[in-house]
Amino acid sequence: MSTSQASTQPGLPVTALVLAGTRPGRPDPLAEMAGVSHKALLPIGGVPMVLRVIAALREVPEISRIAVCVDSPHLLADKLPPDILLLPAQAGGPSASVLAGLARFGTPLLVTTADNALLQPCWVEEFLAAVAPQSDMAACVATQAAVQRAVPNTRRTYIRLADMTFSGCNMFLFKNTASARVAELWQRVEQNRKNPLRIAWALGPLVLLRALSGRLTRAALYQRIAKLTGARAELVALSDGRAAVDVDKPDDVVVAEQLAASLPAIHA
Repeated sequence: MSTSQASTQPGLPVTALVLAGTRPGRPDPLAEMAGVSHKALLPIGGVPMVLRVIAALREVPEISRIAVCVDSPHLLADKLPPDILLLPAQAGGPSASVLAGLARFGTPLLVTTADNALLQPCWVEEFLAAVAPQSDMAACVATQAAVQRAVPNTRRTYIRLADMTFSGCNMFLFKNTASARVAELWQRVEQNRKNPLRIAWALGPLVLLRALSGRLTRAALYQRIAKLTGARAELVALSDGRAAVDVDKPDDVVVAEQLAASLPAIHA
């Protein structure tokens, strides 16, 4: 049995990688606002975001170990539980850090972010259970309808396909060695992460034309990614639209605080 086939077997322990780095440039405005060294330490519901994420991951049976990827790890080491592994963030951004995580920890690798502060164990379990056996990599999303139903007062960035409009949930599963090629493609389009049309252009002119005309389907997107990477990727939509709420701007802090009060208590 090949490495790729073996790593897609159900029941294998999963390593979770929490991205907590700061983008290059000026200090993160949310970190400055909260008076902390890293945005990951901004408290939501009285608990630093990164500790909320770690606490949620600990409750997922499939997760065997947790690593945090952060710039200047020594500044965060004494603020994390002693069993948490540390990985230096890469200058190339989140995708470069994911590639470093794949190189160090292998697969399967679940990737999320420290600002995914509302993360619930049941969301992670739903995501892992829903990934198709034949997929090499999966991205967790929530449909626009689910988000607006659960959190009508939030503003999200939506990507519109012919058969689904969705927002990302900051959670990805890299199941086997082939999935690293999707991370490499992600690295090439990362600079356009907030501009769906530029992302479509990076994937190819035909993808852009289909996106502009509203005819780009999930199947066509998967086929294009497979052609570019040789890997099978998919979007997995969660049932709870709250999973799409991360903490990226001041308005998100307000929304996250409100939602945290209605979610199960986090014991970090």
